[in-house]
Formats: sequence, C-alpha cells, structure tokens
Amino acid sequence: MEASADGSRGRWALRFLCLKRSLLSPPSASPLRWLIGAPRVLPPFTVAAALRPLHGDGAAPDLPREADEIRGLLPRGFDILGALLVGGEGSDADAVRALELARSLRERLLGAAASHGMVGGCMDAAFGEIRFVASESGGTDAVEGVEVVWEDEPGRLLWEKGCLLRCELPLKLPLYVPAYEISGIEERFSALLESTVAKLRDPHVSYLVEGPIASNESRHSIILYGDDFSFDSHIPGNSRTKECTTSSVSCSEFFPEKRYNLSLTRENADAIEITVLSNQSVGSLKPGTTPVVEYFPAPAPASLRVINLKLDILCYSPIDFPVPVAVSELVIPGLADQMSVMKKIIAPEITQQAQLCPYHFIPPGLHIPVTTIYDTRYGEIEEKQSELRKELHIRLGLPLDRPLLRISNALTFGGMGKRVKSTSRNGSSLLRDVHREIPSSGVSGGIMSLIDGSYEYYHYLHDGIDDNGWGCAYRSLQTIFSWYRLQQYSSIDVPSHREIQQVLVEIGDKDPSFIGSREWIGAIELSFVLDKLLGVSCKIINVRSGDELPEKCRELARHFETQGTPVMIGGGVLAYTLLGVDYNEASGDCAFLILDPHYTGTDDLKKIVNGGWCGWKKSVDSKGRSFFLKDKFYNLLLPQRPNMV
Repeated sequence: MEASADGSRGRWALRFLCLKRSLLSPPSASPLRWLIGAPRVLPPFTVAAALRPLHGDGAAPDLPREADEIRGLLPRGFDILGALLVGGEGSDADAVRALELARSLRERLLGAAASHGMVGGCMDAAFGEIRFVASESGGTDAVEGVEVVWEDEPGRLLWEKGCLLRCELPLKLPLYVPAYEISGIEERFSALLESTVAKLRDPHVSYLVEGPIASNESRHSIILYGDDFSFDSHIPGNSRTKECTTSSVSCSEFFPEKRYNLSLTRENADAIEITVLSNQSVGSLKPGTTPVVEYFPAPAPASLRVINLKLDILCYSPIDFPVPVAVSELVIPGLADQMSVMKKIIAPEITQQAQLCPYHFIPPGLHIPVTTIYDTRYGEIEEKQSELRKELHIRLGLPLDRPLLRISNALTFGGMGKRVKSTSRNGSSLLRDVHREIPSSGVSGGIMSLIDGSYEYYHYLHDGIDDNGWGCAYRSLQTIFSWYRLQQYSSIDVPSHREIQQVLVEIGDKDPSFIGSREWIGAIELSFVLDKLLGVSCKIINVRSGDELPEKCRELARHFETQGTPVMIGGGVLAYTLLGVDYNEASGDCAFLILDPHYTGTDDLKKIVNGGWCGWKKSVDSKGRSFFLKDKFYNLLLPQRPNMV
C-alpha cells in the first residue's frame, strides 16, 4: 500500500474547503462525518462540506434514513465524496470501513455506484491529524493518501468554477380517490408523482432560462425546447442544432459581470433562474384539424383532492456546462428528488394538507447552500418546528444557541449579489457594521475579542429626532436591539425613544410624565426594556471609577467570545456602545472598540471612521489623556444571547 501511495504522490491529496474545527466541533453523538464534494466542478478528492449522521448507532448509521434526508438537503451537483471517523484508533481498517459506508450511502442516494473517486478516513480528535485511503473513479481498490490540504479561500474555488441554478415550480395535482377505497390513497399519490416527473421530459415542456439582473438592469435569457435535451441534439449537423443555437450556450454566458463569492453574500445569492413552461398543443394536432373534447366517466363514485406542491430547488453546475445538459442532468432530477422528499412527508397524513415550502440557506461556517422543507402550518416557535431546526443544526454542525435556519435566515435571490440597504421605520438609511473599516488597536501582543454578528449604527439626530445631549443611552439600546433583529432572534421593530419610555412606564419603573420627556436612562433601564420586549436577560458590571475599566477586560473578552452581543457602557456622564476589546493578559495593555452614539452628522462611513466616532480607545492614550473619567462610576450592560435555534 505504501508503495502505491508513493507512486501516486500528488494525486492522492485530500483537499478541505471546510474548517478543521467544523469536523471536530460538537454537537454530534456520532463519530462519523459524511464528506460532501462536487466531482463535476471541483478537483478530485475536494471536500466542500461535512454532514453528521442523525440516525443509527455511532459509526453504524441507518443508511436508508440518511439517504432520504440528505436527498432533500443537498442541491443536485453536490455528491457524497467519502466519510471520516473522528476519534478511535485511526487504523487503516477504520478508514476502509468509512469508505465502504460512504459507497453504500452514495448508492442508496443516487441508485448507482459512484463514477468518481471516493475517500475514507480517520481523524485524531486531539491533534486533528487525518489518515485516509482513496479509490479512483469507479475503482474498488483503496490506496493510502499522502497529503491533506486545508484551503485558505474556499469560496473562490467554489464560485469561480461553479454556479447555482434555481427552479421554482408550483404544482396543483388532481388526485381522484374512490369514495370507498381508503387504503389505496398513498399508491395513487405515488403514481401521480411519477407521471408528473415523467412529463418534465415531454416534448411539449419548455424551459425559460434567465440570468441574474445585471447592474444595467438587463438579463440574458433563452428558451429550451423539449428536443434540446435529446442526446443527439448536441451532435453537429443535427437539424434542431442548425435552427437553434441554445444547445451550445454555457452557464457562464448568464454571468456577464464578476460573480460574487456566495459565502460572503448570505443575504442575497445569484442564480440562473429556470421556469418550466408547458404548451399542450405542440404536436397534438395536425394542421387543419379541430380539437375534440373527450369524456371519460369514472367507473365508481370518487372524490377529488388537489395536492398543492411548491417546488423550489437549487443545483450546483460547472460554470462552463451547456445549459441544456445542466437542466437535463441537474434541474429535472432535482425536481424529482424534491417531489420524492415531499411525498414521504405528505403520504402518511395526506388528508391533512401539509403546507410544505422549501427554503435555502448558507449558515455561517458552511460554504455550500442547503435546502430545508418546512411545513408552514407550524409557526416559528412551534415545538415541532423547533425540533426540526435543532436536528438540522446537529447535522450541519451548527451551534444550538442561535437561530441560523429560520425562515428569516433564508437566502433571497437578486441581481449579481446586490444587498438591500437597511432602513429604519421612517425610511432613512442605516449604516451597518461600521467597525469593519477600523484600523488595528495598537495593543502589542493583544488578543482581539469582537462582537459576533451584525448591528446597525444609531446615533444622535437619527430619524429626525433631536436627542442631542440626552439620548445617547437610547441610541445604544437601539443599536443593541438591531443586533437581535439582524441575528433573527426577533422580528420586532427597533423601538423609538417614546416606545422605550412607554415600556418603562408600563412596567412601573417610571411615572407617566416620563413619556415624551428628555430624561436620561442608564444600564438598568436598558435591561428592563430588553427583558420586556425580547425576553433577553442581562448581566451588569459595576465599576466605581473609569480607572478600573481595564481590570474588566478579561471579563469583557469572555463575554464577546461566548455571547457576542454589543455592550452598553453607561453611568458617569455619557453612554457608549462597546463592540470589542483587545487585551494583552501578560502586560495588562488593552483597548476598547467604542461605537459613539453622540455623532450628529450624516451617515458617511469615511467621516465617521476618520472622526473617531467608531474606533479603538485606550483608557489612557499616549498623551496621558483619559477616555473614561476617573471621578465617575460606570455600569456595563452585557446582554446575553438567548439559547434557542
């Protein structure tokens, strides 16, 4: 085996686009990881993502159930590349066992043995070292691999070589059920879906293919006809090819501008849109003939059930793939897969009319899109929906204390990665994540701990409210509130000054005269509002003097690493929002990343950064000036992250 590995050096390299910690990190009851690749697009033995088994016992997964669920989760174009056992002895036998499991899963998933190379491996849980074996395309012999590579820019490899195709297809399927034949409903439903899938390849079905909207508001589009999908339609000299050049159009022609790294545009993705069109009159009548209506009476009393299906699939295609091939080999099978998944959900309770809706996500830490199907009869907080999301978090290796797969997290599809600007309720624009333009803190050897997620910058005079001199804590609260909205913990609008005051009156903290006043509020009042409106608990740190704030850097760093929420610094005479700390534990040197709500200018990012309205502040600067006052107390409000998915 070693001789073969040496002779194949350079060929048996296993490349990971996912992070090493994503393979090791909990939660997971199984040591097994399914390795996901895209053999049509990516180099051999390139792992784009890893999924955890949910069904079975440890390293003995329930392959039929795994195949059923992964079929609905992965877009067509992504495939089972192998399997990895985390922990254990790390022997060749373990690696070969993982390879055999991956082969079996892949065969159940797609109904045939893999025609691409596959891998099986073991990963040392303590040091993260991987030992693996690989088999060539269509081969059964396993050869020991020699190199593991962790890709620095996974998004570039994925989205320079490949692209997304999306197809939405609403269906209303008539299911006729004999009045006295209850037991055969599922069989009739299955037959109905099979006939529907078959019709997707009929000559009278056409496909409108449209690219993303470019910056000039134009989009490239073509129509594919039924015989464009014939294997011989791509042979030079074929009559259809002479009449229509669509068979030679590649996916790249739908992206005239630079494609964005999809892993960095989670709110908005670019995809080639496929629309299914049906013309029943094509080929059904001879010239000069008249349509005839035929009547077929039912042999027995029957009832009609209309099954509503809302199909919405993604496919991952090589950027240079001919569009007809992509539609035929990816889109149509993808639609069939989603119908199969929906059938398994609907069939057991077909009389209940489930309202199934697919959604697409690219959660943090994952570089490929995944699709989930939710029954929209259940609300977001319904226990059944929550349990489904929890299972998906476990399968994808996502944390269990934050919502990443809610409907509000789903991808939207627009023009070339354009983002919709955030706006407040009165329509004014809001700057987001202004600290990302800030230079380094200047702390030598420090460890930087920052906010985890996005926020909006609220400051004096925003929304036309003149709160100059009294509203800094209100603005800090609004910024904190926006963080919870943008992380999908809540869909409640960011409250206005008056609404904040009304909450404090309702809970009995303030007298009615407080509403409409210009009275200051502090950390305690902010905690009351967050608890009342969001159910968020807060920790408060009291500091007697500004000189003592650096002593709290270790505790603040721990907050940003575990909770990741913005912190409000109040008390004294001013209120600020704290977005992070840079702390050298050995020397005690530290800096605070301050977002200052006292800014009164326009939302000009350059002006805000250059003016120091968002920047690193040391307790005492190089000229001996103190940022925090020595003779004033401070309260630090540390909002906690809700433990929910």
